Amino acid sequence: MLIPSLIIVIIFSYVPMAGIWIAFEKFIPTKGIFGSPFVGLKNFKYLMDYPDIPRIIYNTIYIACLKIIGGLAVPITIAILLNELKKEMFKRTFQTLVYLPHFLSWVLLGGILIDILSPSTGIVNQLLQWMGIKPIFFLGNNFWFPYVLVISDIWKEFGFSTIVYLAALTSINPSQYEAAEIDGANRWKQTWHITLPGMTPIIVLMMTLSLARVLDAGFDQIFNLYSPQVYESGDIIDTFVYRMGLQQVQYGFATAVGLLKSVVSLGFVAASYYLAYRLANYRIF
Repeated sequence: MLIPSLIIVIIFSYVPMAGIWIAFEKFIPTKGIFGSPFVGLKNFKYLMDYPDIPRIIYNTIYIACLKIIGGLAVPITIAILLNELKKEMFKRTFQTLVYLPHFLSWVLLGGILIDILSPSTGIVNQLLQWMGIKPIFFLGNNFWFPYVLVISDIWKEFGFSTIVYLAALTSINPSQYEAAEIDGANRWKQTWHITLPGMTPIIVLMMTLSLARVLDAGFDQIFNLYSPQVYESGDIIDTFVYRMGLQQVQYGFATAVGLLKSVVSLGFVAASYYLAYRLANYRIF
């Protein structure tokens, strides 16, 4: 049963790894991967001397970390609030509504956000004008753009993450709440002393596994929302690789950037799984 999936993984994940060799040569499409001139570490040296690299790395880590923090705090809060709802109909309806955006692509959501945040016709800026505030070009302002990315990403994904924490809540013994109530603990104290400690293992697990995404700030989202006006605050490693490789045809340099990111990300993945095993007793094998 695994053979078809294994073949697909080999063809689409391992065979293309031969393209890593492009990072060590001046790639010429007409000569192919193994016919282009070898330049050694020249592309990596150029990478280290490239003036925009520190800013791009900072943008990537900054946006990714904000997404990780928000992606943990919001689902945990929503899961606790949903757990307090007594009527199952309201709980299931709300859960379904917040879960739906997860299935929408960033191509579609990008168009919706562009319309909503338009400085001239967007509903957000119309509300700001109604309150006497000047319109803000959210997708063209270097201050606001990273926060638009973070907030929209949390809105899209928190419904999916909430399900994980709701599942963790089901493992808490209801008798603990009954005992706490008899002892005079209100709902806040029950949440603080029973609910949160009961969720701690899954919170620690999700937190450690999220370390693997430190260098993944979300190419699909940013590519559909950014413009040259916000390169200063919104340009990340993946969008930089796309521009250098496919738009400016610097294939060797772009591959070197992508390879370096992959190596560092591998280290983060290994560290996250090690921490998940040590802190939450989670293992793959």
